[in-house]
Amino acid sequence: MLNVYLSGEIHTDWRDQIVEGARGLDVRFDGPVTDHAASDDCGVAIMGPEDNKFWHDRKGAQLNAIRTRKGIEDADIVVVRFGEQYKQWNAAFDAGYAAALGKSLVIMHGPDHAHALKEVDAAALAVVERPDQVVSILRYVLDGVLPG
Repeated sequence: MLNVYLSGEIHTDWRDQIVEGARGLDVRFDGPVTDHAASDDCGVAIMGPEDNKFWHDRKGAQLNAIRTRKGIEDADIVVVRFGEQYKQWNAAFDAGYAAALGKSLVIMHGPDHAHALKEVDAAALAVVERPDQVVSILRYVLDGVLPG
């Protein structure tokens, strides 16, 4: 079984596409909390309110880091998706953390980000643009089967 951590942008259904496409493969998926409000407010919801937005965000980031670190450390493969709309600094951090741990890293982004992410891409074992390509990678790694 492969443990795959799906990191990165939370505004599209790319995770669902990969999970659906990988049905029948021996894969377990994990990832961050993708409910944006819950992710932003988890720290203050659990540990108490903060008047200063910096500390509000800090509590949430630190609490989310517990989940992220565990997920990346337990993963065989880390997939990091960079979306088109937002700058995902957290995704870049996750990619760097996974690379530092020696994890097999798959980066997904569109062609417009190729230059900006060249260092991140260089750390990856595969760089793709679409969720179906990630599924094909998983199928090939597990079964040695090419698409088509």
